[in-house]
Amino acid sequence: MSPSLHAGPAPVPVGARLRGLVRAARPHQWTKNLLVGAAALAAGRVLEVDVVAAVALAFVAFCLAASSVYLLNDSLDVDADRAHPTKRSRPIAAGVVPVPLALAAAAALAVVALGLGWVVRPDLAVVLAVYLVVQVAYCVRLKHEPVLDVAVVASGFLLRAIAGGAATGIPLSQWFLLVAAFGSLFMVSGKRYSEKRLAAAEGGATRASLLRYSESYLRFVWSLSAAVMITAYSLWAFEIGGGEDVPWTAMSIAPFVLAVLRYAVDVDGGRAGAPDEIALRDRVLQVLALLWLATFALGAAA
Repeated sequence: MSPSLHAGPAPVPVGARLRGLVRAARPHQWTKNLLVGAAALAAGRVLEVDVVAAVALAFVAFCLAASSVYLLNDSLDVDADRAHPTKRSRPIAAGVVPVPLALAAAAALAVVALGLGWVVRPDLAVVLAVYLVVQVAYCVRLKHEPVLDVAVVASGFLLRAIAGGAATGIPLSQWFLLVAAFGSLFMVSGKRYSEKRLAAAEGGATRASLLRYSESYLRFVWSLSAAVMITAYSLWAFEIGGGEDVPWTAMSIAPFVLAVLRYAVDVDGGRAGAPDEIALRDRVLQVLALLWLATFALGAAA
């Protein structure tokens, strides 16, 4: 009998393993961490050097913390991912990155993120700690619980926005928090709705919690969230733009609402399973976002 019949899988080269570890950390998802700059933008302080430096460090800290969570999640889901038609190609599921190495990297990234947050401001470290605790609970259990899974994922976006205020010492208004909270819920419920539509088309659900959602319920959640978000943003815009010679902040309502409606087209069509991909490929949405950013920034700086 040939010895090759008893040979195990070929060892993975160190270079390939490191590249796989980087892929498993999902750097393409780091764009969502730009939300840490929202507080500085809302306060009209994006041109202050110390504020920009604090926001940049907070961004790095959240990138490390988020990658830590991705590594933990993929390590816990390795068996399920190997049975999935697309997730089986993920580095951990494919065996490129061993689970012990992924868990060690996750722990190291979490520690570095907390340390960096403490260096910037202790308040930022507290926000990062809350984020990590909530996300670990999500990975271990809460992702299987309907409603709670949506709330936890939405809280991740909200905590990013709060982290910007914690890192810079900028007070956060009630309107800012309302817009951030319901905007996060809108994004996440829209994502779940798209996943539900896709799962129905393919004849199965990819998440256990999806089995307990109906499309009409998810439509209700993202419609309600969009309505509250737009209302809160409009009231906020009129409040902070009351003393402007040119009503830039009030004018920002138009591109803001149009951007929400444009994104809702993808949600309604079941194409919002990956919000970051939509943002990168939809040129009209990008133009609307730039128009909103310009008008709001001019109003905040006035």
